[in-house]
Amino acid sequence: MQSFAFGVWRKLRSLASDLELRNAIPAAGVVVFLFSLTIHAQQTEKGQSVVVQPGAPGQQTQRLPSNTRAKLPPLSAKDIEFMQGMIMHHAQAVEMTAMIDSRTANKNVRLLGERIRQSQSDEMTFMKRWLEVRGEPVSPPMDMADHHHDKLMPGMLTAKQMDALKKSKNSEFDRLFLAGMIQHHKGALVMVEDLFNTAGAGQDAELFNFASDVDSGQRAEIRSMETLLA
Repeated sequence: MQSFAFGVWRKLRSLASDLELRNAIPAAGVVVFLFSLTIHAQQTEKGQSVVVQPGAPGQQTQRLPSNTRAKLPPLSAKDIEFMQGMIMHHAQAVEMTAMIDSRTANKNVRLLGERIRQSQSDEMTFMKRWLEVRGEPVSPPMDMADHHHDKLMPGMLTAKQMDALKKSKNSEFDRLFLAGMIQHHKGALVMVEDLFNTAGAGQDAELFNFASDVDSGQRAEIRSMETLLA
């Protein structure tokens, strides 16, 4: 576009020189003309923009209207249940890590706890945003929440286990924390497996990537905690 405008400008200068009309054409007028020409060309280019939708194997590509917007893929009830449940699941892990500073000086446990706290807090933020974008509540309906309360999700520590963890100190705390977090992480793996084993669930790209990251990340942390516990 710049080279085209420059070419037009050169032709105008040449024509003005040949006719000795250079003084009759103010420089400002040339600039305004070229600017208007550029805007017109840009508007023409915008008017010609199209959205192309690749066809399925054996089918032709389709040209869609320029105002076409992407649509989120349909969700299954299991997708929503997984995200809502995993927020509650992560919340207990963050609660467990909050006990570390006042109960142990073990450097390895402190580092591990901080990594778990940060990663799971970030993941909770992501899950809440994912649900809100899709118009879904962050918390499950009351009847489902009561169901989760009465029947703990996989790996969740019982009230008795959490109370024992709160009352422990030093090496005893380290042992209970590592054993409890291993149990907790393994429960998250069960939840991911249940999601992917449900027909029609886990098809959303963001959800699929997130659940896969949870699976691989928590498997790695389980191996680290088992080494520390040993």
